[in-house]
Amino acid sequence: MNAVVTAAAREETFNAQRLEAVFGACFAARWRTRLVGGAGEPFYQPAQSASEYHLLHYRLDYFASALHEVAHWCIAGTRRRRLPDFGYWYAADGREPVQQRAFEAVESRPQALEWFFSRACGYRFRVSNDNLAAGEHDCLPFQRSVLEQARRWRQSGLPQRASVFYKALAEEFGTAAQLRDAPFELEQLQ
Repeated sequence: MNAVVTAAAREETFNAQRLEAVFGACFAARWRTRLVGGAGEPFYQPAQSASEYHLLHYRLDYFASALHEVAHWCIAGTRRRRLPDFGYWYAADGREPVQQRAFEAVESRPQALEWFFSRACGYRFRVSNDNLAAGEHDCLPFQRSVLEQARRWRQSGLPQRASVFYKALAEEFGTAAQLRDAPFELEQLQ
């Protein structure tokens, strides 16, 4: 019975609609952007007119997917936020080694930022190579890259929009997560 209660409590705590509400409170008015769940695949859709909102779609109702897509949005500059899916390419599962290295080069920053957001929520972060069909692949260089970026941001501070979201998440989830106090260790990614 306790496992069922714990699972239900966890589901309620880590409900992605809470992230939508926090994101909306932080960014809907100024940045005219909304976080929206239920998508088959994550996708950023810039507004078609000044009266519309930009839509940041995350996969189904997955909490981690929402955090990850917000991380991409927080990093994207003005030019990228005008492009569908921020102008990124995406190769599906089963990428060749060269494609995987290109993916990892782009993904280390958003995944490091997602790690911060996860901490602010009290949610376990898992680094993702997003390539299950790749077979044998050395994940350690990518994990180190994510770790190094997280440590740099811990020292220098998060990008502006990321900092706003991080603080709002820490308040919403009651973690009082302080940026400089957060230990980032490679073992946490394995």
